[in-house]
Amino acid sequence: MEKSETKPAVDVSRIVRRFGDRTVLDDITLTVPRGELFGLLGPSGSGKTTMIKLITGIDKADSGKVELFGELMPQLKMLQTFGYMAQSDALYQELTGKENMAFYGSLYGLSGKSLASRIQSAASLVNLTDHLNKQTSAYSGGMKRRLSLAIALLHEPQLLVLDEPTVGIDPVLRKAIWNELTALTQQGVTIIVTTHVMDEAEKCDRLGLIRDGKLIAVDTPQAIIDMAGVQTIEEAFITLGGRQEERS
Repeated sequence: MEKSETKPAVDVSRIVRRFGDRTVLDDITLTVPRGELFGLLGPSGSGKTTMIKLITGIDKADSGKVELFGELMPQLKMLQTFGYMAQSDALYQELTGKENMAFYGSLYGLSGKSLASRIQSAASLVNLTDHLNKQTSAYSGGMKRRLSLAIALLHEPQLLVLDEPTVGIDPVLRKAIWNELTALTQQGVTIIVTTHVMDEAEKCDRLGLIRDGKLIAVDTPQAIIDMAGVQTIEEAFITLGGRQEERS
């Protein structure tokens, strides 16, 4: 039997997810190897967030299967292996930034000097060190996104799953965060990020273009551009989406 150490970070096989009579994800198969920065690119309502929720075990597919590091999801013990940043910030407004981080750190089993060290390290990464003692209700939208990202990074997970992580963050810090995400993959961390920002999509090792619940292309950004016979990822998405509509 193949050891789990050799299994990919994420292995999604023929998943279907329906809400009522609407099919949100339609027969999706996808493998993300360890250490890859994988982007899911698609407009609002395309199925990106549903896909993320199935990968992390927050939601369950109607059919098909999801495995993380060779383990079938959903599974409670796998919570320690990934960090998840949702589109909406799950923060306690009455607590300070530091108190929020300490609370979530304790859920991951961190305590004492280890927790204090990780709080400082993660806060520094997202440029929040000077604001840790402020009540979160006083944070701007961008600061709340940065705090959510810091919380996802706290326990140094093997897999980071980030749903639109840079919404509301200024361009300078956005660039710094992407540089850090690239550095993390070079250390062996696997990252899955959803985005609808084209210049972010081009920074990913590979991209999955998702439209109307279907994966219409999975490859490197340049390979997708070449396959579509265009000049940019945005043009490729429009072109390949049009071909998908013609086939259906």
